[in-house]
Amino acid sequence: MNVTPETPAVSPADPPRFEQVLGHPRPLWMLFMTEFWERFAFYGMRWALTLYIVAQFFDGNASGQGYASRTYGAFLALVYATALFGGYVADRIIGYQRSILLGAVLMAAGFGCIVFPNQQVFIIGLSLVIVGNGLFKPNISTLVGKLYAQGDSRRDRGFTIFYMGINAGALVAPLLTGWLAGVITDTPMQQNYKVVFIASGVGMLISFCWFWFGRAQLKEIGVPPAGRQGFGALAMVAAGALLTVPLVYLLINKAGATVLAWILGGLFAALALMLSIEAIRNGRIATHRVAAMLIIFVFNVLFWMFFEQAGSSFNFLAEHIVDRKMFGGWEFPVGWFQSVNPVAIILLAPLIAVLWGFLNKRNIEPSIPRKFGLGLLGNAVAFLVLMYALKNLVDGTGLIPFWPLVAVYVLQTVGELCLSPIGLSMVTKLAPARVVGLAMGGWFLSTAIGNNLSGIFAGHVSGDEGITVASALSGFTLSFWMLLAAGGVLFLIAPMINKLMHGVK
Repeated sequence: MNVTPETPAVSPADPPRFEQVLGHPRPLWMLFMTEFWERFAFYGMRWALTLYIVAQFFDGNASGQGYASRTYGAFLALVYATALFGGYVADRIIGYQRSILLGAVLMAAGFGCIVFPNQQVFIIGLSLVIVGNGLFKPNISTLVGKLYAQGDSRRDRGFTIFYMGINAGALVAPLLTGWLAGVITDTPMQQNYKVVFIASGVGMLISFCWFWFGRAQLKEIGVPPAGRQGFGALAMVAAGALLTVPLVYLLINKAGATVLAWILGGLFAALALMLSIEAIRNGRIATHRVAAMLIIFVFNVLFWMFFEQAGSSFNFLAEHIVDRKMFGGWEFPVGWFQSVNPVAIILLAPLIAVLWGFLNKRNIEPSIPRKFGLGLLGNAVAFLVLMYALKNLVDGTGLIPFWPLVAVYVLQTVGELCLSPIGLSMVTKLAPARVVGLAMGGWFLSTAIGNNLSGIFAGHVSGDEGITVASALSGFTLSFWMLLAAGGVLFLIAPMINKLMHGVK
């Protein structure tokens, strides 16, 4: 391990002096592992949700696929939407470090509730995970950005490394939880969701401990604002979080995905107004930069609407329309498809980071909007592969080969790497300094809107009787054309967005 002291002088706006590990501030690696275990917990539970809902609450009947997809989409949407409030709470009330710790406690409690096979307790558990994630997720990403001074060219690469931590956890979770379920209970893993959810809860506790003991490395970064250091502010936020859980429960269980779409749209409009007001106070350049950020948020919605088919329509596609028979008659588990994306990220993220650095040295690195355009086009090509398979590769038993779905996950990963880590970095560059946490919440809110729409769309693909070759082909064809059009438009308007960004690369 190469550890060297930081040598450049710092200005008052710069972060503290950190030891450097492998060319990056030492706390980055602590945040990497904290996020690894939190994502292990989240993805250890996430891959099983739609399958569990159909198996547990619909007795395995395919008619439950639509409800499961909409519930899954609403859950993911609220996970990201609550990041809006989590960012504000961290900015103004208890700081980033305390927000992360409180969020971890609530998420661990939620995983504990999900273990019980009762539908109402299950949704309460989802609600606790949602509220906890809202406090955790945007604020740990913001801390990564605060490790680097403004203009530090390593920031994008730091976020790419951090993104590898996210996906390392996402890779290990489905493989390990599925294996534990089979080993501990000696029955097929699809029947042992309790073991899956318990393992996820343990992962969340490890994440809490990792950050608790490692946060001293951050020095003054992320501490509470002046006058908020006492216990009272933390107690107030904790009470507010617990009071929010019943509201989230009602949104999932009563309002439904369509009503939620209108609510999220209203929240996005309110957030855009708040960010714009703060930007106007900071002058013309800040106003232009916030406008550029909001435009990119809109395209982010469309990307995640189709990318997040992974846990819903792609799950049911894998279960019912993909030939998963391998050598020796062994059947590839449905949940293990969820590990293809993080495997591809771990393999490809270093290459993408090196590519951006290589192009940067030659002054030909794509701009932020063009990277987003590449992300949308990569997602579009993934659906083109599915269109081909569903048109030309269906066998006599109504199944498509194993490889097209694997290829889809890999192609979507290429698109994701062009978009998601760059988006996290973009927010920390373009947002006014006083509302970086709020702006990061806005990034996750745009993701939330896309995730909720993904559930509605997946429910449409499954219909009332479950997914079929015809319904999948129709839905995924629409996905391809919408992503292709959005990517093309973004490439066309990239020069205008770059002008609004005033030199931010």
